Amino acid sequence: MDMSQYLDVFIEEGKEHLLILSKGLLELEKDPRNLSSINEIFRSAHTLKGMSATMGFNNMAELTHHMEDVLTRLKDGVMIADGMVIDVLLDCLDRLQMITESIQEGQSNGVSGTDLIEKLEYLISGDQPEHPTIISEESGQDYNQEQKASGELVNIEMPFKLNEYDMTIIKEVHAKNLNAYYIAIDIAKDCLMKSVRVFMVFKALEADGEIIKTYPLAEDLDEGKFEKEFHIILVNGLDGDTILQRINNISEVEVKTIKPISGPSWSYSSPPIIQEKNGAMINQTDEVIKTHKVKQTVRVDIEKLDILLNLVGELVINKGRLEQIGSTQKHNDLNEVVEQIERITNDLQNIVMKVRMVPIENVFNRFPRMIRDLAKDEGKDIEFIIEGKETELDRTVIDEIGDPLVHLLRNAVDHGIEEAHVRKAAGKPLTGTVRLIARYQGNNVFIEVIDDGGGFDVESIKNTAIDKGILTAQSVNELSTDEILQLVFRPGFSTAKNITDVSGRGVGLDVVKSKIESLNGEIHVQTKPGEGTTFRIRLPLTLAILQALLVQVGTDTYAIPLFSVDETTMITENEIKMIHSQEVIVLRGTVLPLVRARSLLEVPPSDYASDTMYVVVVRKGEKQVGMVVDSMLGQQEVVIKSLGKLMDGISGFAGATILGDGGVSLILDVGTLI
Repeated sequence: MDMSQYLDVFIEEGKEHLLILSKGLLELEKDPRNLSSINEIFRSAHTLKGMSATMGFNNMAELTHHMEDVLTRLKDGVMIADGMVIDVLLDCLDRLQMITESIQEGQSNGVSGTDLIEKLEYLISGDQPEHPTIISEESGQDYNQEQKASGELVNIEMPFKLNEYDMTIIKEVHAKNLNAYYIAIDIAKDCLMKSVRVFMVFKALEADGEIIKTYPLAEDLDEGKFEKEFHIILVNGLDGDTILQRINNISEVEVKTIKPISGPSWSYSSPPIIQEKNGAMINQTDEVIKTHKVKQTVRVDIEKLDILLNLVGELVINKGRLEQIGSTQKHNDLNEVVEQIERITNDLQNIVMKVRMVPIENVFNRFPRMIRDLAKDEGKDIEFIIEGKETELDRTVIDEIGDPLVHLLRNAVDHGIEEAHVRKAAGKPLTGTVRLIARYQGNNVFIEVIDDGGGFDVESIKNTAIDKGILTAQSVNELSTDEILQLVFRPGFSTAKNITDVSGRGVGLDVVKSKIESLNGEIHVQTKPGEGTTFRIRLPLTLAILQALLVQVGTDTYAIPLFSVDETTMITENEIKMIHSQEVIVLRGTVLPLVRARSLLEVPPSDYASDTMYVVVVRKGEKQVGMVVDSMLGQQEVVIKSLGKLMDGISGFAGATILGDGGVSLILDVGTLI
């Protein structure tokens, strides 16, 4: 059977199980006797073993098999999840990650786990005999005695034979007080999608168990190459009634037989088929089956979603053009059709956007392990708190936000949280706290990285700025604390006395800022000496379609993203004042700096003098600025198009969009423009 078609699914599901393993092991480290965590870890390791064995990745299957041996002893209470055990299991997790990456690169067995298998075996041999004796409660004899020969183990009639490997698994299952069942299943004769019904049966049963054998072979079942009956060997901890109910809840499927393999005496055979007056043959369980509905999901290649989103974007553009034509033609029937198309387009756009949204926990779940290892290396005791994991972002943003957050978190651990003796002298808890918080606000997501460490030394930032020639001693004293803090985002700027392998507070923050701004977001920093530092990131929910304010500057139309706009107003020339050579206005008691859009965009001054001016109040971090434009054209939904390589290196623009009249408008990046 060609497994290459399942490789992407294997890698995707494998990464999900690795995250579950990481989360579970960190929870187990905090509570070594947490049986719930042990069971969750065991299930993921067991699933990885089965998946990798099926795909032929023996290095992963062998390593997870030995991990299972240790986890089994943890479940049985024979071993305790002490520091050594957790460290070895986390090392195994890292190796599994390396194996997954090598598989993704086409080197299926390029990474070995032999050294870690030896460590796992050492853990086992150090805690109990290599082959423990398991006593049967009924007979008081060794369960593994050879009198339970293969022929005696299976005394039921099946259309296939079990090999020695199957027998070994069944023996191990019984030793763990689990069950093994032979199940014969019928699919309705008129069923059009037999392979789908097989998949649904497998999914229902493998939620709490494992199918170790099928007849016909799994590939034949997958391709629908069988008449209407198939057979499986299932191992799990459920009773027969529960299994029967799960299968019979699937439409067009009927259980013919369930029999335990050398287990309890429970068994089941399908009820007789009843002949109705009209000659129709029905099963007694039909009514139960008909009333059950199964929620199904499907995995979709992200590239296909990108194509779909681009097509929706083109539809939005043409919708805008159609609206403009409808408004000029004044035709009732046309306007009615335009309104209907607008509703359909909006619904389609919303659905596509929701499909692309991914919980931010897909990124956040990577960090607890990283923080744990960094804190251990630094000799610091750190509590890591995550809030808002359910917050969703566009998949493109999710893929790009990981590295900036890694840098900020590493900085928080390495340079933010003080050493224990420093915290003790300051009267602070010996355990430092790092928080990672995500929340919605309007059409944006805000992410905060907060530590309760020593905070930035503002005076040190000033001195560094002077030493590097960024500012003069006179100009630095004219800056506010907020403006001084923003200097840490300058390339190569660092106040750290000792640069470590982990990070250097300030080093690389320019890269973080550039990445955030490339996502049409912004980053801002706040600090309180002795209390800690907060990095606040604002990101749009999506990078594809946004609401924008259209303004005119000279003869051109520009789009300003609404998430950067606080308000709009009109002023007269007389309201403008000068403070330190800077134009300002007083807006509701607040002094607001003014910038001229014509000057920023290098548009020649207008020959037409008007006493009234339009001002768009935009926000950059915590700072507000009034941008003077020639006129405001209204709000419109725009589709962001890339500017291409020809515009690389030109700051101030986030992209371009096509307007309803077919014209092209540049989208202003307020964060880099002002």
